[in-house]
Amino acid sequence: MRFAIVTGLLFLFLPAGAQNYAVALIPDSLIKDANAVKRMEEIRVTMKSLDKVIVKRHYAITILNEKGDRYAQYQNNYSSLEGLSDITGSLYDASGKKIQSVKRKDIMDVPVSDGASLMNDDRIKAHNFYHRQYPYTIEYEDEQQARGSFFLQNWHPVQSTSYAVEQSRYIVEIPANYTLRIQQKNSPGDPVTVKTPALTSYTWELKNYKAVQSEIYGPPISKIVPYVNIGASDFSFGGYTGNMNTWLDFGKFNTTLAKGRDVLPDNVKKDVHALVDGVADKNEKIVRLYNYMQGNTRYIGIQLGIGGWQPFDAKYVATNKYGDCKALSNYMVSLLKEAGIKANTVLIYAGEGVRELQEDFPLSSFNHMIACVPGEKDTTWLECTSQTQSAGFMGSFTGGRKALLIDEDGGHVVSTPTYTAEDNLQMRSINAVIDGAGNLVVDVNTRFTGEQQELQHQLIHDANAEQREKYLNSVLGLPTYKVDKSEYKEIKGRLPVIDEYLRISSPNFATVSGKRLFVEPNLFNKSTRRLPAEEKRKYPIEFRSAYKDVDTINISMPEGYAIESLPKDVEIANSFGHYSMCYKVAGNKIEVIRVHSINNATLAADAYPELVKYYDAIYKADRNRIVFVKQL
Repeated sequence: MRFAIVTGLLFLFLPAGAQNYAVALIPDSLIKDANAVKRMEEIRVTMKSLDKVIVKRHYAITILNEKGDRYAQYQNNYSSLEGLSDITGSLYDASGKKIQSVKRKDIMDVPVSDGASLMNDDRIKAHNFYHRQYPYTIEYEDEQQARGSFFLQNWHPVQSTSYAVEQSRYIVEIPANYTLRIQQKNSPGDPVTVKTPALTSYTWELKNYKAVQSEIYGPPISKIVPYVNIGASDFSFGGYTGNMNTWLDFGKFNTTLAKGRDVLPDNVKKDVHALVDGVADKNEKIVRLYNYMQGNTRYIGIQLGIGGWQPFDAKYVATNKYGDCKALSNYMVSLLKEAGIKANTVLIYAGEGVRELQEDFPLSSFNHMIACVPGEKDTTWLECTSQTQSAGFMGSFTGGRKALLIDEDGGHVVSTPTYTAEDNLQMRSINAVIDGAGNLVVDVNTRFTGEQQELQHQLIHDANAEQREKYLNSVLGLPTYKVDKSEYKEIKGRLPVIDEYLRISSPNFATVSGKRLFVEPNLFNKSTRRLPAEEKRKYPIEFRSAYKDVDTINISMPEGYAIESLPKDVEIANSFGHYSMCYKVAGNKIEVIRVHSINNATLAADAYPELVKYYDAIYKADRNRIVFVKQL
């Protein structure tokens, strides 16, 4: 054995293969509530120069049950800018006995595919033992060689909830004269720092970290578990150099990448002027040019080397009529520039699992680019990869988050639109007729706005008639029904609107018992959410999206029947939501109005019991029944 003393701490270096992975050695406190336990991990990041960074990984994970199987998959990327080598792996049984080793022929080597890229030099090497006798342990080791320092390997030892860590170590080695930016979150502890004339090293370690349990409406795991991000100051990437000390500096690098790539061919310039010359309204010009871009291009990714960050020039897009998000956004900005309208490209992290841009720590964690036209009172945001989306609408894909606007002087942190409950509306008008046998025929007119129209937008533009019919006949919640007719109308705008009409028949909808009919008037919008009352809440409650549903239901009484029992009105209001269900009788018709809205809000953990009661009350109210009795 070898020993090393570092700043007063004693570290033990065991010979390779000496680790004992017997499951019996895992403390009971780590197994509790866990699907997997990281037994050991060492990540060593060594910056040789701005053009060369080596990352060595060695880790072992014990899989406790079927839910933990997803952590048994080895996977790592490589490309023309990042090599991957020295992959080894082993499989151990519950006693810690090695039962299998990785064979070179069993390592998959496949291109990264997003379903829309024409060319992409990113590849993945992957392996899985596909072992299913629990518990078992997998161990892997590899080395990556990055040809640049734009991306640096961060330390996220806790991969998800229900995941414990017995030991994880993170070592970063940099030249002594290099400035490394460090961000520590959620108490990972200060690093052990060692400095020599040639080298500075930082070592973090996490031990015996118990599994975190997921909570309904809980914060993202990044707000809970410890991690360390490291960021470059000066860096090299794909033949370019830059600095990442500030967002302004980071933006300057992106400005350099796009320099000279905004020149349009003459025929496109003519098209631009034919569309907007003589048009006084700026917004109308933007919409016309956005529609032109949508009608003359399509999204295809070509990401080779630096091309993952550098856009193709505007002439290329105009000639070939395609591009990725960077190329299309740059093209859109070029069209607007020709029309005399200043616009900018914007880097953003799109989709679910939002990686929040942190204003105090620049980091290259973006996966998408959009465009925008800043205005004195309002900014017009443009999603350039969609051929159908409305100009100015961001939606759930890119809305409600911080992004980096690229300008001549560098990068500026901005916020994309956040959509409120009043923006995300579902307004439904229902006319229902029930006969004495309990059969239902209903006409449904629904207006969807904002984020609530996104699904219907897909039904219109991405589904054929057969797919649309199949979907509609599976999601409306009636026991047995058929959508006899469907129609859609789309109204584009910064807050897009879709009107949907459905005609539905549902045989034997009402329950018939002797001379009575039992009807649940809330036909299509019953809440299914019920929260476990016994849960002891630990983390804040976060509602990260807002919406409002208004259902007006008009029911014609069955001929020869009268109302025997009508539910009482219900209303619940609190800091995060509002719900009401009201009943009114006029002649032979019953009008039921249901309103439910949820706001963007963050609540303290002790508000959880109130949340449980709120959803229980809604669940019950949504299932209240009207009783009709047959008149003699």
